[in-house]
Amino acid sequence: MIEGAPSRTAFGAARHRAQHQVIEGGSVFRDPLAVPILGAGDGDLGVEPGDPRRPLRIFIAMRHRFAEDALAAAYERGVRQAVVLGAGLDTIAYRNPHEDLRVLEVDHLATGEWKRERLREAGIAVPATARYVGVDFERDDLRTRLVEGGLDPDAPAFFAWLGVVPYLTREAITTTLRTVADLDGEVVLDYPLNAAGDARAEALRADLRRRTEAVGEPLLSSFAEGEVPRMLTDLGFTDVEDVGAPDLVPRYLGVASRGGSRGGGRLVRARR
Repeated sequence: MIEGAPSRTAFGAARHRAQHQVIEGGSVFRDPLAVPILGAGDGDLGVEPGDPRRPLRIFIAMRHRFAEDALAAAYERGVRQAVVLGAGLDTIAYRNPHEDLRVLEVDHLATGEWKRERLREAGIAVPATARYVGVDFERDDLRTRLVEGGLDPDAPAFFAWLGVVPYLTREAITTTLRTVADLDGEVVLDYPLNAAGDARAEALRADLRRRTEAVGEPLLSSFAEGEVPRMLTDLGFTDVEDVGAPDLVPRYLGVASRGGSRGGGRLVRARR
């Protein structure tokens, strides 16, 4: 990230979530605050001719649906604190229907300040259950910052970590997951597979790399198939679910998956 500036990739992800509400009517993931927090009207959220980024938009919708379904299940099991790592313009803290569910939003200070300004401009109320924690994943001790921000380290917690892993070093990723494991937490995260050997995936990844580097947020990490589940198991997680488009498309779109490139995104849910 550019020091002192809000995340541009967070804005891009928020735009995709807002477009999903307008174009697909939130058919996969319903978020009534996605458009207001972006500060855009429906007319500003059209698509390019041919809609080339629809697959990414739908994947972003599916990853949020997957994470929030997992959070709902965790709440039913008695979990009463959730942590959104790399919160960006995510709105779960402001749509939270439970008065006894605390939601900690974790992100860079500049992104958090920008988000609070967006909330004020959109007239979105900040509930007492929402808390903000400023963290640099590459530098700060996450556990310390979370406890300072109100996390109870002796109570179970759910962690959502969406759209962040590709922009971090392997060291920061492993350290963060070790912290979640040490807290006996449950985590949902998304991650990209290596695109090697898949011409279409390599072209898409190269385009994304150019765009993210241009805004000071380069892609730093991708993974071999099966690597992330093994990493989680090695860290002590015993319940690991790893899914991709062939699993998600029938679940959320109600149609058979046509498969996908080897360099696509995947989701994993893991708990101790």
